[in-house]
Amino acid sequence: MTITIYHNPACGTSRNTLAMIRQSGEEPEVIEYLKTPPSRARLVELIDAMGITPRQLLREKGTPFHELGLGDPKWTDDQIVDFMIQHPILINRPIVVTPLGTKLCRPSEEVLSILPNPVGSFEKEDGEVVNDPRRGTA
Repeated sequence: MTITIYHNPACGTSRNTLAMIRQSGEEPEVIEYLKTPPSRARLVELIDAMGITPRQLLREKGTPFHELGLGDPKWTDDQIVDFMIQHPILINRPIVVTPLGTKLCRPSEEVLSILPNPVGSFEKEDGEVVNDPRRGTA
């Protein structure tokens, strides 16, 4: 089985998501998308698979979002994708692809709905405990 995570190791949400995947017994393909950004075609595939718009994948915090004026509704979906390709930091994360679906996992526990194996109970970096509803507490 193949699970892929588009990951930023500097992001706590991304680190928690990766840890939950590993706790489920899977070792995912980890793509540090800031070092190895997806191609335009792959990014469009991911957006389509998630059933969201490019604008819904845009990250504001810690990015050139405001400097580029990306809050303006004048930008088309294609233009938003172009901005994300030019500035991968604009891609919100983590994106996880599993046999059960593709999802932007914010908050990190969103990954639980697409993991083939339940994780039981998981403690995030901040101490918050998350229980996989498919298994309950471990």
